[in-house]
Amino acid sequence: MKLEFGEIQIKDVILTNESKIENSVLSINEQEVKDLVLEDDRFASVEIEIAKPGESVRITPVKDVIEPRAKVDSKAGVFPGVINRVDTVGEGKTVALKGCEVMTAGKLVRFQEGIVDMSGPGAELTPFSKNINIVLVAQPVEGIETHAHEEALRLAGLKVANYLGQLGTDVQPDNVEVYETKPIFEQANEYPDLPKVGYVYMLQTQGLLHDTYVYGTDAKHIVPTILYPTEIMDGAIISGNCVSACDKNTTYHHLNNPIIKDLYARHGKDINFMGVIITNEAVYLADKQRSSDFTAKLAQYLGLDGAIVSQEGFGNPDTDLIMNCTKLEKAGVKTVIVTDEYAGRDGSSQSLADADPLADAAVTGGNANEVITLPAMDRIIGTTEYVDIIAGGAEGSLKENGEITVEIQAITGATNELGFNKQSARYV
Repeated sequence: MKLEFGEIQIKDVILTNESKIENSVLSINEQEVKDLVLEDDRFASVEIEIAKPGESVRITPVKDVIEPRAKVDSKAGVFPGVINRVDTVGEGKTVALKGCEVMTAGKLVRFQEGIVDMSGPGAELTPFSKNINIVLVAQPVEGIETHAHEEALRLAGLKVANYLGQLGTDVQPDNVEVYETKPIFEQANEYPDLPKVGYVYMLQTQGLLHDTYVYGTDAKHIVPTILYPTEIMDGAIISGNCVSACDKNTTYHHLNNPIIKDLYARHGKDINFMGVIITNEAVYLADKQRSSDFTAKLAQYLGLDGAIVSQEGFGNPDTDLIMNCTKLEKAGVKTVIVTDEYAGRDGSSQSLADADPLADAAVTGGNANEVITLPAMDRIIGTTEYVDIIAGGAEGSLKENGEITVEIQAITGATNELGFNKQSARYV
């Protein structure tokens, strides 16, 4: 598959009465966006707020983050099987609005939602403080069930991101990149002297609002399979989960997966990037065994010499991570794992719930139990009433003066296990 990817730089966002992109400024018809969200009768109201880098603004609780994207001259649409028909994506032309993102917030869906500060020490731990945030503060109707609330918020964010992305289909991109992965035998033969490397992409699928969707299908119902990397760039995978904010892969993370981009950057130079194996993180041991067996089998089918394996979440999924790693290593595939740690506030506890001597090459996103104090902000988008109960918070986390003391697992993206952050550690 060959994807022509156009980047449209957005330097400012304003709410007005007309939606357009002009001179790197995204103008948004506020009423049109509200009407789009309120087509879903599970919402009682919605407000749209803009937060910009460096402002004294705190956004919480954050559910998902989505970069606006759209297909150009194609019957297919981004986020297939969810808000667009189930067409295969990953080829043709796609445009993305860079420098801005849609963020969903409002009433808490589940306690594992996060905080994004646009300035101060917390802003240094999240990538989402660097872009302009278009925040949908959506309030559900009374009595809504949790799973319905999550679905409504998920769809609202995707629809608005698609709406905004469509504005870029007639705009000349500031930068165009071309990404291509060929069918297996062609790809293997293109660079026969380079090591064949693949990416094993573990998706959070433990259920009870720990869900990820592939072409609209809940990934806990799939067996591991192969995707072209470009399909992921077009929204074939979206977030539907409420796991701890620090290592949740939001939809933005899936769209901008840095492991995929780094592998493409080295493709044809020192590696032959063969593609992506997606696999789930199961709850039951038999399912973990099945999925890790399939992962190793597909890696052998691709003829891989090496693989990167990334995790989402912690605890129970640590077992899936280690099972994938050890079975790949035993199959002759050199493996690097990407994870984060829950090593206690003093860093002295066991980092992962599972381990094996074969897992001897690892990248860490940092210790999620590290404690930070976030200063008071001048403006709150959403509400801070849940700060004491979100993962990483505790009774008394929110101070009377507006300060917040939490573990960094409460900060959205702080220890992301795709490496989309600034936290890590070095073995010495």
